[in-house]
Amino acid sequence: MKWSLNLGRVAGIKILVHWTFVLLLGWVAFTEAQRGSDTPTILLAIGFVLAVFFCVVLHELGHALTAKHYGINTKMITLLPIGGVASLEKMPEKPKQELLVALAGPAVNVVIALILWLVLPSLQGTPTEEFFLRITPANFFYLLFFVNVVLVVFNAIPAFPMDGGRVLRALLAFKLGRVRATQIAANLGQLLAIFFIFVGFFYNPFLILIGAFVFFGAYSENMVVQHLDFLRGHSVREGMMTNFVTLTPTDTVRDALNKLLAGSEHEFIVEQEGVVVGTLTRSQLIQAVKEEQMETPVAKVMSGDVKTFNVQDKLADAYTELQKTRVPLYPVLENGRLAGVINNDNINEFIIIKSALSQ
Repeated sequence: MKWSLNLGRVAGIKILVHWTFVLLLGWVAFTEAQRGSDTPTILLAIGFVLAVFFCVVLHELGHALTAKHYGINTKMITLLPIGGVASLEKMPEKPKQELLVALAGPAVNVVIALILWLVLPSLQGTPTEEFFLRITPANFFYLLFFVNVVLVVFNAIPAFPMDGGRVLRALLAFKLGRVRATQIAANLGQLLAIFFIFVGFFYNPFLILIGAFVFFGAYSENMVVQHLDFLRGHSVREGMMTNFVTLTPTDTVRDALNKLLAGSEHEFIVEQEGVVVGTLTRSQLIQAVKEEQMETPVAKVMSGDVKTFNVQDKLADAYTELQKTRVPLYPVLENGRLAGVINNDNINEFIIIKSALSQ
């Protein structure tokens, strides 16, 4: 993710913190200063936020390491002001595996809360409201215990993209199949989201943000699963484009610009006698024009690091890769030579046609 600080790796997984996280720490420090807190109190409040997000990292590592057990890698865990995001390659499609991966994160928070419960002395009486409003050395770990309990409860909400939604989907999938289970879990999630938004208008505006997050997360999950179902059993050959414009390494930027203006292509495959050597995007082309490189060969401005698909690859895998990387165009090879190209637009058109035929 852009504008993120790399904190290192755990089990091969990058731990990143987004720059907006600094805004959260700044807001905490500013709020404490406005309340008249001294420097040690401000630092304690910042330390508490960091401790909470350490628990969030452990939560996401629970998901990631369990997924790794089933052969699914996680590229990174990114810390945002609203929480952590583990970038798993995909969720397991087998219900039992998805259930365990979904439960692994909250299970980490349960363990943390249990350890704190056993180590901390019992509270004398019921905590007052003041107990939760100000962080002190005396209540630091008690509040950390309560936060972990809240994380477990919040993630238990049966709505995507929370863990509870994935647990519900996995349980339903044992009997109903993944597609139908996703539809039910997503619909329930969207109903809960609408409820959050409604309540948020009257009580807490933050619930409106959570509701919007849940609503669109549920919608997106449902669409992706339905699309993958339409693509299942089809090969890249069936979804690729065979009518496309290519460039050669010796073509100039001027040649590429003329082809850009003459047709509808925005990205080009650069090939030499059927062998793919690179890709050239519209943004790269426009940048070359700005730098007055009109007579420069495209080999000098193209991207030489090219991932390709084979005509026999699964179309569903191509869809997942395109959704994940956002690369505008991939070459498709047959026996090592260029046979076609594939992009998100073409796969979406394939899905629309399959959907229409199924109805």
